[in-house]
Amino acid sequence: MFHLKNHGTEQILFLICVVLAACFFPAHAAAQTGSADAYFGSLQQRLIADGFDESGVRKLYGSGQAHFDTKNVSLYFVHRESKLNYGQFLKRGPLERARLYMKTHNAELAAAEKNYGVDKRVITAILLVETKLGTYVGRSSVLNILSTMSALADMDVREMLWKKIAASTSLSKQAFEEKSGKKSAWAYKELTAFLRYTYAENISPLNIYGSYAGAMGICQFMPSNILPLAKDGNGDGRIDLFAHADAIMSVANYLKHYGWRSGMDSKMAYEVVYHYNHSKYYVNTILAIAERLKG
Repeated sequence: MFHLKNHGTEQILFLICVVLAACFFPAHAAAQTGSADAYFGSLQQRLIADGFDESGVRKLYGSGQAHFDTKNVSLYFVHRESKLNYGQFLKRGPLERARLYMKTHNAELAAAEKNYGVDKRVITAILLVETKLGTYVGRSSVLNILSTMSALADMDVREMLWKKIAASTSLSKQAFEEKSGKKSAWAYKELTAFLRYTYAENISPLNIYGSYAGAMGICQFMPSNILPLAKDGNGDGRIDLFAHADAIMSVANYLKHYGWRSGMDSKMAYEVVYHYNHSKYYVNTILAIAERLKG
């Protein structure tokens, strides 16, 4: 079992990005490559220095399932939010599926609305856009994604990735360096949160799959949001974001945490949903879906 020395409290988009990767990156660069020692050596040392059990870290990265994920991490360097087709969710088919979802999960949505005051239509809209109501939660290993991006803090590892993608990306070397530095710091925070969550729930970090960004579950929470904001919606004593009840209650608590109030105006609603995804396209789509679900 992977564990800590000290126990602390610390989607549809994927489909679009897979197409982008196929266009921008050659087949040999798309494969998961590299041994744990070659790519994750310094990362393992960092985790151990930060209190993670050494034998657990070595076992995890020596499992044969931990890979440097060139394909998915490359998507960070081609993804453009404005090009994502959010309008597809406002079509008749997705809206009808959202209405059916609300009927099927009426009890869970009603409980979330009662406990946190969050409009059940907004919750449903978020789940629709994030994972098509749980029908597509992503196929990327969360451990590999976050480990790969975290490993870019090592300049040697960063250079190895640059050599793989330099001929296929429009980014300059300087822009790549700047983005890699920022993303590696962010990813390490998410990686440590992910490992703490899997320890707390007694599940293997090797068995969780999500988006190319490391978001997971029906609600696509980033790991750093799980322990502080996710909720056990079905009362089974566990937080499982792949369970509808837990995902629904977690979205409600997340929005409540960031200021959702019953009866607030559209401007305030926009500001709260913006915390879920910092994109005006995303927020406008969520609110438009919620409005259409009133009918």
